Parts: sequence; C-alpha cells; structure tokens
Amino acid sequence: MNAGMKALLIENLKALKMSAMITNLDSHLRQARQDKLDCDEFLLNLTEIEVQVRLANGRKRRLREAKFPLLKPLETFNFEEAQDLDVRLNKELSACEYVKQSRNIIFIGKSGTGKTHLATALGMEACSQAVRTRFVTGCGLANELIEAREEKILGRVINRYAGYGLLIIDELGYVPFSKEGAELLFQVLAERHERKSVIITSNMGFGDWTQIFGDPNITAALLDRVTHKAHIINCTWESYRLKETLKHKQSKR
Repeated sequence: MNAGMKALLIENLKALKMSAMITNLDSHLRQARQDKLDCDEFLLNLTEIEVQVRLANGRKRRLREAKFPLLKPLETFNFEEAQDLDVRLNKELSACEYVKQSRNIIFIGKSGTGKTHLATALGMEACSQAVRTRFVTGCGLANELIEAREEKILGRVINRYAGYGLLIIDELGYVPFSKEGAELLFQVLAERHERKSVIITSNMGFGDWTQIFGDPNITAALLDRVTHKAHIINCTWESYRLKETLKHKQSKR
C-alpha cells in the first residue's frame, strides 16, 4: 500500500470512528506482507480487533454506569462456604437467560451470606453481555424517587429505572420505607413487571415484608409481581463476615 492510499484509508477510518483499526493498521500491514495474506484475511483480522475493542469498551462503560459499590465477580465468591447454594443454577443465571425471559431473582438470607456479592456478580455478567444494568440500594432508590417527585421530575426518573435491562435493588428490608417511598418503589417495580428483570436482595422473608412497606395491600401487590416466575434463592448458610470476625478473635488469643 503506497503512502497516498494509506493516508486516504486512515482518513476514511477516522470518519468512520474506527480508532482501533487505525492504531493497529501498521502492525497488521506488516503481518499481512510477512504472511502473504489475502485482502479478505487482512480485513477480517483488522476488523476483529475493532470489534473486540468496542466490546471491551462497552463493557467498561456499562460497569461504570451500573454504579456497583464494589466489583465482585462470580469467580471470587466462596462457593465452598455456601454449601446449600445450587451452583448449577447460579451458572445458568450467569448466562443471562433470565434477562431475556424478563424473570426476576430474589436472594433472601441473613446479613453477611454474600447476597450482594452474588447480585453484583450476576450484574457484572449482564454488563458483559450488553445488558444495561443499574445497582441501587432499596433505601437509596426510595429517597431518589421522593426527591424526584419534589423536583417534579418523577416521571423522567421512573422511566429511566424502567428502561434498564437489569435493575438490582440491594438491602431491601434493612430500613423500612415511608408510605410515600413504598408507593414510589412499587411504581418502578410495576413498570418493570414482565418487561424487564430485577434482582433483589433482602434479609427478611416474604412474610415479614409488610414491615418494610408498611401497607399490607401494597406489600401483597408487590410480592405478587416480583415473585411471579422469579428464581428465589434462600441463602441459609452462615455469615462469612461473622466467621471471619470469630477467626480473627481466635488468632489474637
């Protein structure tokens, strides 16, 4: 390829915003000459790099937009300590079929059992598979919705939360909601029902959710929606954090 042709090619790649192809053009031209590659092989190799870079950048962007407090991938979860966990099901969930089916996942168990870790890990897998994801605590979401109503932008905020491919609501039950907060959270979940997936973590069984939402009617209607076709995972094993604390105390002795 002569200098003039190369310059025109680079200009075209710039216009098409193919930055990875521009960066790797020289090395691929050298490799093509060295290996005597056909034009089709050269183009395939060059475009594959652009695709891979875009996929990686897209994943990074979705992870950033998801606002996970910490990145906790599935491979760092201690499955040996969670002996009651169905590992086969968890691997199936990581394939994100539940998102395609608009099904929910609910993790229920005591504090420290890794519910947030599992929810985050599944959210990260969703980001890797081009699913727009958002992580928020139940209390944080309720407060955001109340503020949005006061600022007269509630419709916009509800639409935004309704639009995520996967919404993760963490720590549902740690702080009871006000009547207004419960009603607004119900609106978000009602908008997503049978349209988009939700992952919920809670330290309280369904029978106690009235303590969270206050109103028995709202609680019943909400449970009817979020548990419909949901994967319900009971985290019955002992708290990791408690075990670590006890080990630390024993080592000090």
